[in-house]
Amino acid sequence: MASEAKNGSTGRDMQAEPMLNSLDMAEETVRAAQTRKKKKSSKWKVLSLVICVCILTAILGCIFGLKPSCSREVKSCKNRCFERKFGSCRCDAACVELGNCCLDYKDVCIQPAHVWTCDKLRCGEKRLAGSLCSCSDDCKDTNDCCVNYDSVCRGNKSWVEEKCEDIQTPLCPAGFSRPPVILFSLDGFRAEYLQTWGGLLPVISKLKQCGTYSRSLRPVYPSKTFPNHYSIVTGLYPESHGLVDNKMYDPQRNALFTLRSAEKFHPSWYQGEPVWITAMNHGLKTATFFWPGSDVKINGTYPNFYKEYNGSVPFETRVMSVLKWLRLPEDVRPHFYTLYLEEPDSSGHRHGPVSSAVITALMKVDQLVGLLMDGLKQMNLDKCVDILLLSDHGMEEARCENIAYLTSYINSSNDYMVVYGPAARVRPVQLPDEYFSFDYAGLAKNLSCRKPDQHFKPFLKQHLPKRFHFAKNDRIESLHFYSDPKWQVVKSPEEVKVCNGGFHGSDNRFTNMQALFIGYGPNLKHGLEVQPFENIELYNLMCDLLDIEPAPNNGTHGSLNHLLKHPVYDPTLPKELFEPFQCSVIHGARVKGLGCSCDSLSETGYEKQLTLTPQQESDTKKLNLPYGRPLVLQNSSYCILYHNKYVSGFNYNIKMPMWSSYTLGKNVSTVC
Repeated sequence: MASEAKNGSTGRDMQAEPMLNSLDMAEETVRAAQTRKKKKSSKWKVLSLVICVCILTAILGCIFGLKPSCSREVKSCKNRCFERKFGSCRCDAACVELGNCCLDYKDVCIQPAHVWTCDKLRCGEKRLAGSLCSCSDDCKDTNDCCVNYDSVCRGNKSWVEEKCEDIQTPLCPAGFSRPPVILFSLDGFRAEYLQTWGGLLPVISKLKQCGTYSRSLRPVYPSKTFPNHYSIVTGLYPESHGLVDNKMYDPQRNALFTLRSAEKFHPSWYQGEPVWITAMNHGLKTATFFWPGSDVKINGTYPNFYKEYNGSVPFETRVMSVLKWLRLPEDVRPHFYTLYLEEPDSSGHRHGPVSSAVITALMKVDQLVGLLMDGLKQMNLDKCVDILLLSDHGMEEARCENIAYLTSYINSSNDYMVVYGPAARVRPVQLPDEYFSFDYAGLAKNLSCRKPDQHFKPFLKQHLPKRFHFAKNDRIESLHFYSDPKWQVVKSPEEVKVCNGGFHGSDNRFTNMQALFIGYGPNLKHGLEVQPFENIELYNLMCDLLDIEPAPNNGTHGSLNHLLKHPVYDPTLPKELFEPFQCSVIHGARVKGLGCSCDSLSETGYEKQLTLTPQQESDTKKLNLPYGRPLVLQNSSYCILYHNKYVSGFNYNIKMPMWSSYTLGKNVSTVC
């Protein structure tokens, strides 16, 4: 039984074992499935975590390490201009209308067509069609970089940031066999402007510091734009070169010259030889971007490169054109250049010389001079080119109460008109019939000393101060009005439309008429201030810089040698053939029949007057020969005759003085 029981129990166990195994297997399957599920869940968690980390890394990279490229991609137009690829903002022309342009759209995509400079946003840009210049990485290779590319995009110093350097010989790049010369005019730049506002003009102030500078340049009379610009390039006074004013009449041709008429292009108005023609006559090439007379066929020719005057041409375009000419191949590249800007003259006329508008204009032209200097530096020409930076005249403040009306002194007449201003002239109405026959002298007499406080004086032109050199030309009317400082002469109040602002044209010695002069370059002295001089001397100076022979002119060749490091002209002064001797009184040497009478003073009395002590001779020489004795170049002997009030060079052959020298004391009277 026991055996059976045992066997029975064993049978049940053997039957239960497969059942347990099945349950175990089911449980194992469940547990395995749960384990696989857990592993799969963990795997996804890890994968999700990895993805999150990657996304976070990318975000942090954009924020910190890769911020510029990400922001350019999403928020900047850098290298995306006018592309049809849209990020969070657009850079095509339609974005303006849609209102979803990137913030830098105008700066990066529009401004390059209007400006000649780089900024940080443009550095490394893709070259855009229509851009004035490029800030791309390859602009050096294509020779179209903006002038400040090196300083803004490459980290180099701009020209104004460099220290002054005194060099003894020109440092020119290959292809420049001689230093170019640039004549640069800032119209109406009063000499005082630089002294007063120099702190706002860093570029011009550096040129002054590093170059040759004069506190003022004396214009010719009248101190007007056309006469002075043409005197600068010819070395002639207006009476010699024919441009006697901005408005003038030629009785020979019965023609009227104004700045707005086609008549100004007629070559007959322009006499003398401007420096661009002198240079061309010596085989050099010239280029002018505006200068009075440069767009006229003078002596049958124009400059090799020139522009007909158009005041609307942007100043930057003018400067960049000169730089473009300097990049031409050597066989066609000019040697001489002119550059002209209307400012600060225009602002001075409209608002007066003491105005915020003039200060703004001064700062603008300073930037333009800087544009030129940066361009030269980028071309390695800043130590090669000689530059004359100057102006034609100054500017005076106009006031309505400082106008003298001729109708306040005499009755009005329809027989004549007045070319009004500070150097007013009378012109008959009947032209050309009465141009020479009009009663100028009678009108001058009627207008002389009419009032104690009269602020002008009438002069027949031959009686004007000789220092004006303003008489020997038919285009100068016979009757002239000389005005006090700050004053102008007009025929009647009806002729005045605007009486405030600024004007010029006055006496060329008046302080506010003085002009600017700075010379800078390898052939001009470094850090030198010189005494003021007349602008007619500049023609000879430019010829010396170009190493050419000047045409005949009113200047004194060699008078500006002290501005040059290596003067090319050595003037030889004429010598007297005979040294004068001391005059001695010859008794009885009277000449009869001279048609003159003498007073009752005895011969002994005359001899006493002519016999001076050594001290008296010394005193009269100091007083009456302050600049030394005049030289006599004629083949004739003479003696020096000393008087208490004058000194004479007496010629025994002709029995009369060859010259007399004396000094007039200051007239303290203020009465006419």
